[in-house]
Amino acid sequence: MPTLSVFLDVPLAQKLEGSLLKTYKQDNCPNKMFLAYKVCMSNKGQPWVSSVVRKTRLQIAQDPSLNYEYMPVMGMKSFIQASLKLLFGRHNQVIVENRVGGVHTVGDNGAFQLGAQFLKIWRQDSQVVYIISSRKEPHGLVFQDMGFKVSEYSFWDPKKLRVDPNVLLNVVEAPHGCIFVIGNTGDCKLTQSQWARLMASMKRKQIFPFFDIPYQGLSTGDLEEDTNFLQYFVSQGFEFFCSQSLSKTFGIYDEGVGILVVVALNNQLLLCVLSQLMTLTRALWLNSPSRGARIITSILCNPALQGEWKHSLKGLVEDIMLTKEKVKEKLRLLGTPGSWDHITDQSGPHSYLGLNYFLRTNPHSVLWENRGHAIKTNQVLTQAMTWTNLEDTRLRVRSQTQKATYCMIPCT
Repeated sequence: MPTLSVFLDVPLAQKLEGSLLKTYKQDNCPNKMFLAYKVCMSNKGQPWVSSVVRKTRLQIAQDPSLNYEYMPVMGMKSFIQASLKLLFGRHNQVIVENRVGGVHTVGDNGAFQLGAQFLKIWRQDSQVVYIISSRKEPHGLVFQDMGFKVSEYSFWDPKKLRVDPNVLLNVVEAPHGCIFVIGNTGDCKLTQSQWARLMASMKRKQIFPFFDIPYQGLSTGDLEEDTNFLQYFVSQGFEFFCSQSLSKTFGIYDEGVGILVVVALNNQLLLCVLSQLMTLTRALWLNSPSRGARIITSILCNPALQGEWKHSLKGLVEDIMLTKEKVKEKLRLLGTPGSWDHITDQSGPHSYLGLNYFLRTNPHSVLWENRGHAIKTNQVLTQAMTWTNLEDTRLRVRSQTQKATYCMIPCT
């Protein structure tokens, strides 16, 4: 007698992909290009990995002293300490005063999963979350699934083709006691007076900051410069959370390793928060995987290896900027209408080309527009992209009019 499945009413989930990616997959042209890689790519078309990582990974694999015991609930202590020094600087006042700590998390979104759980329980009067970033962030779904009311804002101004730092200042009109998730601030260059105005408003409204540091060092090539803005909040006595993801900056994407950083007013408050976070961690994943953390710790705690890693990171950033320069210059040489300065004005591995989907005239030709100028893809853009061999480089592209992080270059 056949048995009815308890899963009969479970439908097939809809794939979480943007409409442009869907169109890209449906296009049968063999010459199409996919520009939205989730990782930085080498000139050989492979994911970029720092050379020192490969060497360190091999040394760890051959270390006979490792016993592969379970990690503590908080995670690897040496990894947390090394990561905090990387984020704030060895002699930062929060480290000296012992009022910053962290929990070793799993994956790029693990810190947001853990932090959101904590805020849901211990800040029940703050159930409104504002996410301000230069791109669509996946952790908005984390807060939504937990019942937070989420509003998302972008630094990118699609009309002026530039990052608008005033977005942060305007969003400060948010309700009292809400949560600000602030990410990808590399291009959002506020002046000191603007930072002061922002923090004064946040203090007055008791807004809780939750920062996202997804790729420290990849915006400018300078690890300290990329996180300097945190010092403003430290100096003004803010308490905050910070998601620090380290997978991209070391090129160990499959390890998914990071930290939920906690800054409190004093050590006693910090210990209370960390104890509650460990309670939540037991229910979420109990023990964090150690290999990625071991690789990063070994590099950060060895001055020679750290120097080699910083050098490779700086080289990667220079390659990213060179790719953008080549694209802009090729577009200029081709006489492409419009200004393309916004390509090189942006820093970091993510870039907007400033294209709006305009018109599809036939299966082999697509028109796009930039500042109102129609551009035939098969005459201009495809030539430019092929010339810079973008399929093997690190430029990431997003459409202005779509929330997806994908862009299709159709065939010629």
